[in-house]
Amino acid sequence: MYMKKFSDRQQRLWFRLLFEWRGSVIPAILPKILFCGMFSIIIIVIDISGYNLSLPLESGIVPSLVLGLLLVFRTNTAYDRFWEGRKAWGTLINTVRNLARTIWVSIEEHKPEDRNEKTATLRLLVAFAIATKLHLRSEPVNEELVPFMPYGCYENLKNMNNPPLEVAFWIGDYLQRQNDKGSLNAYQLTSMFKLLDSLVDVLGICERILKTPIPLAYNIHLKQLILLYCCTLPFQLVDQFRWLTPLLVCLISFTVFGIEEIGIEIENPFGDDPNDLPLDQICQTMKRNIEDLITLAPCVRRWKDEHPEDYPSDP
Repeated sequence: MYMKKFSDRQQRLWFRLLFEWRGSVIPAILPKILFCGMFSIIIIVIDISGYNLSLPLESGIVPSLVLGLLLVFRTNTAYDRFWEGRKAWGTLINTVRNLARTIWVSIEEHKPEDRNEKTATLRLLVAFAIATKLHLRSEPVNEELVPFMPYGCYENLKNMNNPPLEVAFWIGDYLQRQNDKGSLNAYQLTSMFKLLDSLVDVLGICERILKTPIPLAYNIHLKQLILLYCCTLPFQLVDQFRWLTPLLVCLISFTVFGIEEIGIEIENPFGDDPNDLPLDQICQTMKRNIEDLITLAPCVRRWKDEHPEDYPSDP
């Protein structure tokens, strides 16, 4: 019964996605498709007027194979960038959780102010994720970061060239101060710094993806080849299909231009388009995780507070 319901739901989703406009590449490629269709109509009119413009249908086999290989390479390269970005943000989520848990459990609290400082540092982990998102989108530091840091730090962050790196520095400074105060031993400090290094590594990976675009020469040549291929299609089809030629040209152009546009859509996965990574939702997930952690005391500490008889003081 469950599998049948799941299959029905998947089938309804398939048909709904079939006519989905938001997130589709159709708005971007529609002008190109219409241009190719109009061009094929002009070729038909000229051919009917007595000028033989037809080419053998077999003449398009080799160009089709070459173009297909180039499009496959283009799409695979773009998807590799998209997937690497997703893995990087997955690592960011796990590292934030691990570092937050380690800070919350390991660092000793001697005064009420210590709890407040620890809580502020955990919220800086969320600020690191949000600052990374804004940095990758080339957006300035904005009010989204205000709830996660003192206002003075927020104002200073506006003047930084790399805000997430500055937030990582603040977290590292807190850890070092706790070690100097004796609230953290050297082994714990080393472990936490490794996790902090992982956050900075993720930032570097994302910057590498962002600042290493597909080579310009490859993009130019691929676009020229696609346009040349679509413009030669009417010459190959006009003799056999006549007035069906525009429809066939539009269908083939839809396929070719669509594959290219998909590669363009996903090669930078850090934007805010429907086909980009859901960075806003990921940051909200991290915020909920941290806030949940802040509301909890470690189990051993809570049990010790509630049952002091199980932990007699040393003589």
